[in-house]
Amino acid sequence: FGGILSLPMNPKLTQEQEKQLCSLLGNVKLSLLFKASIYGYTAAAFHQKCDHQGPTVSVGYNSTGFVFGGYTSKDHDVAKQGQYIQDDKAFLFSLTGRNPVRYPVTNAQYAVKMHNTTGPYFGEDLMFMNANTATVISVPGKHYNFNAAEMHGNNLNLTECEVYKVEEGGNIIGKPWRTVLWKAERRMELMESVKLYRPMISSVGQARVLLIGPVGAGKSSFFNSVNSIFRGHVTSQAISGSSGTSLTTQFRTYSVKAGRDGKPLAIILCDTMGMEEATGAGLDVDDISSILKGHVPDRYRFNPSVPLQADDHGFRQSVNLHERIHCVVYVMDTCKVSIMSTKLEEKLVAIRRRVNLLGIPQLVLLTKVDEACPCVADNLRNVYNSQYIKTKAQEVSGRLGLPMSCIVPVKNYSEELELDMSCDILLLSALIQMLRFADNYFDDVNDQENGSMRRSL
Repeated sequence: FGGILSLPMNPKLTQEQEKQLCSLLGNVKLSLLFKASIYGYTAAAFHQKCDHQGPTVSVGYNSTGFVFGGYTSKDHDVAKQGQYIQDDKAFLFSLTGRNPVRYPVTNAQYAVKMHNTTGPYFGEDLMFMNANTATVISVPGKHYNFNAAEMHGNNLNLTECEVYKVEEGGNIIGKPWRTVLWKAERRMELMESVKLYRPMISSVGQARVLLIGPVGAGKSSFFNSVNSIFRGHVTSQAISGSSGTSLTTQFRTYSVKAGRDGKPLAIILCDTMGMEEATGAGLDVDDISSILKGHVPDRYRFNPSVPLQADDHGFRQSVNLHERIHCVVYVMDTCKVSIMSTKLEEKLVAIRRRVNLLGIPQLVLLTKVDEACPCVADNLRNVYNSQYIKTKAQEVSGRLGLPMSCIVPVKNYSEELELDMSCDILLLSALIQMLRFADNYFDDVNDQENGSMRRSL
């Protein structure tokens, strides 16, 4: 191609858009390799700057404000003209809304194509700088499934095209920020502790733990994962998955059994509808108050526009201690901590205030740690050696106003068929913390009752 001088470039990608992109990519550093407005909308310039650079993310901008593109973990290489490159990590994306949308490759064998007359070329579905022009070709449904109107508004004229080199954020720290014994004996000890646990108040047979969090954070998956450990294989009793709106539409209380035919353990995990930022969507803050106080029965179907009222059918008027919530757990997707909207944060802070008034202890589960940090994806035991995961825990601690000791990273089972010891140890450690926090609540109840008795004497 001849030499192309390196020219000074400023990224068009805003800080907020970079945060959104990194929420899809995990703990990475982006370096701008190519900018079409400077080097030209030509395949020659693109390949000169971007070939043999390792993983890259290509970003297109159009005049109607859409920002979209694709990621590949493989090298671009024009010498492979006309060939497809297999890449099961490739995906397309849109950054136009508040939440980024990811469209994974459906046929990894055809993830990326090398061509000498175009820029970045994803399958036969999305092609930038077609025939050396500032245009895009978009044909959804071949090797990626996406909605063209959602992705780029059907505006195929580019105002800019950028390509960024994607590098792992080197963040392994020598001394772990929490000490964990990663041994099979430790796993057995934790399981035994959960099996032997009994609430310290005799009238309460099971500690009730409420899981609260945004849609898709992994509340139902956490129950399924814990249940899997005690069943001895991966199971999926609670409905879970990835969706724009909550898959849980009822209030559900789940008991975990010690083995297939075993007795229920002394903990009940209560699952709620996912939180959404829009008013009148997702779990209502007033419904949370009713759940905390024990007024909401199992299988109550939520109505996001109207919270449960005291005179409604099914509202429990008379409530005992064993029907109340004894510990609240906020379930947060590690990848989305930095892009949590102000509205969602305000909802969580409002819930925190109500939980505080009732004196209920609170924890945060940081889920999907493996998706957030490549070094944790490589080895889950790196979770407490990851500076990135520690930073995310500190960020959530600041935003929700909870100390770091209340933030617990976990990985739920999602695509696995077999149990993993390291995964189990993190999940069981989180469960033990919930039981300890429930005991703190029972301690307070005992202290209040003893204080009342002394005053009446």
